[in-house]
Amino acid sequence: MKLKQLSVFLDNAPGRLYEATHALGAAGINLRSLSICDTAGFGILRILVSDVAKARKVMMEKQIPARVDDVVAVEIEDVPGSLSNKVLKLFLDAQLNVDYMYAFAGTGPSLGKAVMIFRFSDNDRAIGIMQGSNIKILDAESFGMLESPS
Repeated sequence: MKLKQLSVFLDNAPGRLYEATHALGAAGINLRSLSICDTAGFGILRILVSDVAKARKVMMEKQIPARVDDVVAVEIEDVPGSLSNKVLKLFLDAQLNVDYMYAFAGTGPSLGKAVMIFRFSDNDRAIGIMQGSNIKILDAESFGMLESPS
């Protein structure tokens, strides 16, 4: 139920994002989803990739700090109010914090759906809450991800 996300720490300087994504592409690693945010002096690239262990190894070889974090991906209807009324309200009622999230809207067979990727203060508790409310939780296979070591 939990996905392995790679969090890559990049100096906030020209070319660093290119260097990281180019290295992953050259290694045959496909980016499944990503988010980047900046803080003072550096950015955090959060990515779901086709091969987590290989991607982390590539980053370490490039001396780019990276760690693996657990996240939870859910599929919801891509209509106004779905996120707040069907998902976030559950966590408000349970007093469970969303540490961060990012999203993408579906295309092709997933048209009309949105995928939300969450990091919770307690991922296991969040999964239990969503399972009890029939929220569709996506697994690694849904993203074409290999999570075991290469």
